[in-house]
Parts: sequence; C-alpha cells; structure tokens
Amino acid sequence: MSISTPKESAQAPMPLTREQLLELERAPRTPRQVVLDYVICASPLLMGALALAEYLYIPNLKGNTSTGTYVVFIGLLMTALGAAFIAALFRRSVFDALRYKAPFYSFVFILLAGYDYLTLKTGSLMLPFFPWVDQVLCAMLEDWQYLLECSLNSLILLGTGYFTGAGLGLATGIACGYNRRINYWIAPFIKLLGAIPSATWLPVVMVLAASLFKGSVFIIALGVWYSVTIATLTGITNIDKSYFEAARTLGARGRQLVFRVALPFALPSIFQGLTQGMSSACTALLVAEMIGVESGLGWYITWQKSWAFYGKLYAAIVLICIIFVLVNLALALIKKRVLRWQVGMVQE
Repeated sequence: MSISTPKESAQAPMPLTREQLLELERAPRTPRQVVLDYVICASPLLMGALALAEYLYIPNLKGNTSTGTYVVFIGLLMTALGAAFIAALFRRSVFDALRYKAPFYSFVFILLAGYDYLTLKTGSLMLPFFPWVDQVLCAMLEDWQYLLECSLNSLILLGTGYFTGAGLGLATGIACGYNRRINYWIAPFIKLLGAIPSATWLPVVMVLAASLFKGSVFIIALGVWYSVTIATLTGITNIDKSYFEAARTLGARGRQLVFRVALPFALPSIFQGLTQGMSSACTALLVAEMIGVESGLGWYITWQKSWAFYGKLYAAIVLICIIFVLVNLALALIKKRVLRWQVGMVQE
C-alpha cells in the first residue's frame, strides 16, 4: 500500500534586501518614465513662471501698490532651481533629490501665486491683517538690522535654555536610570513637573528671577529637561541586562558601564528627547519673549502688532519659521552623524 506524500506548502515570498531594492532602482526605465521624471523636475520652474505671470499681468486692485521686490524674490528662487535642474542633468544624486522635492517646490509657487491673487489682485484677504508678499518682503528689507538683532537675541536665549535643560536632563536621566535609589526620590518630581506646561511657571518665575533673561532661560530649560530626562531614563531602563552582565564579565565597572554600555544604547532614545525638547524650547521661547523678555522675535511681533504693522509682523513670523527649520535641521544632521552606526535601524 503506497503512502501519498502531502503537497509541499507554498512558501511565503521573502522580503527584498536592501541590495535588491537598490538594484531595482537602478533598473533601466522606459522612455516615457524618463520624460515624466524630467517634466516633474522642471515643474517648479513652470510654476515659478506662472507665479511671475500672475504678478505681472493681472492688474492690481485699485489702491493697491507694489514694487519689484516680489519679482526679484521669485527670480532668485527660480535661479536656484534652474541651477539645481542643470546640475541634475549631470549628477544622479542631485536628480533624485530634485525629483523627490520638485512637487513640493511647485506647490510653494502655487501658494505664493494664490496668496498674491487673494491679497494684491482682488483684496479678498483685506489689509491690514493680510499684507501681500511684496509688502512682507519690503518690511524685511526695511527693518533688516533690527530683525537681525532680534534674531540673534532669540538664538542666544534659545541656545542658553536648550543646552542648560539638555545637560541637566542627561544627568538626571542617567542618574535615575542607573541608580534605583536616586530614581525612587526623583521620579515623583519628574512626573509632577512633567504634567505642568513650562509656560505655566512664567508669571511666578518672572517675579522671582533675578532678571527676565534668567527667568526665560529657566522656562525654556524646564521643558527641555523633562523631555530629555524621560527619553534618557527610558533608553537606559530598556537596555537588555545581559549587556551589562557581559560588560562586567569583561571587567567594566562604574563609569565604563555608563559611558560604554548605557549611553551608546540609549542614544536613539536620547535624540528623540532632544528633538522633542527643541520643539518645547521653541514654544517656550516665543511665550517668554511675548510676555516677559524685552527683546527677540517674539517681542518684536508683539511690538509690531500694537502698532498694526502687520507687514513687519509677518516678516518676523517668516524669520521664526526659517530659524526653527534650520535649528531642527542642524539637530537632525547631528543625530544622523552620531547614529551613523545604526544606519537602517534608526528612523530619520
């Protein structure tokens, strides 16, 4: 009597490796796909030309005046994108980056053209609350020295508070994560202070602090301290105990366990806390400058609002956005550099 063998079950498809994915990306593309890629790369230039045409050929609403500053601004953006497009013709890395970013750049030009049409051309968004882009640019050029001074003051305050809070947060997180006794006494205060937004302490701190600057530093540092402390504590407590046992077997003791085992494995979590702390610091910075500090971009916004100079107010808001983007970009680059040994494991 013959015994029938069962059919072999179909094997599940194996996931593609990184090398296989790169090989697929390098696969030859059809002529239609190549043309489409180049059209997408050139789309920001087309949208920039459309924004210029909207500004130059659609008449302004009666009483609305403009200068050539907006034309120069759009022209500079198009020049930079044109240079990137030319470079993309010769370098694959530039082409890939431009291909990825081009739809967003096109959308920015569409937003600029739409906002200009709703303000300067039709007045659907009325003055003084909605100045057109040309007014904002002229305000930046007119008051650039004062805006630069306020930006430097904001950066000094932000940096002082951020690095103070980050340093204290690292120390607290390491101590609580590595020592149970310290964690027993400190953890309740961490939970208590973490539940209270740092800006809540502003009225009290501004009265008790020796100066408005020191009080603002405390407010900024408090939010950063909590984020970094929790992230560091979480990163250290989640480390597999076998790593510490292996390190002790090899002769590691005390500081070596902290700096050679605990911190390296907790770095991804620490950088998450640093990123979150930067967000808290930026928010606390603006609150402190608008309420207490007599310098900085937050104070400048409040000052211009009191005089209804909304063009200058929007100029300061644009500068704040640029500064915060650059600060977070610098932090992301540092994170990428420090965690380069975890390529493919850490989410960017």
